[in-house]
Amino acid sequence: MDAMAELFEKIRSAELSKGLFLGFLHVLIGRTITSPAGTVISSGLTFRDVAVWLKKLRWNPEDVRELGLDPDSLPLRDRQRYWFVAICQAKVDSAAALKEAEKFIAKLKSAGYEVK
Repeated sequence: MDAMAELFEKIRSAELSKGLFLGFLHVLIGRTITSPAGTVISSGLTFRDVAVWLKKLRWNPEDVRELGLDPDSLPLRDRQRYWFVAICQAKVDSAAALKEAEKFIAKLKSAGYEVK
């Protein structure tokens, strides 16, 4: 299994992003994530890459509510575009995102991942 897919599955199965979805996006886009084995999984993803992963793994579209967005206001027919628009509107560079990211990083560290 691809290391990135494994990371996403770990986050989903352990519900690490629950209540911290904005921080989750912030970390995926702007941070380097290292596996428990010490290999770099990601050096930061583009908005489009994150949207592709969320679509590919059939991430719960209701999670955008944590971002203050209404799922019905996003493009429903195209999931990649749905996630891309949600990420663009999420303000992943805000102070609130940074605060949530710190909490999310603590959860990732407890799962064995390193975030820089």
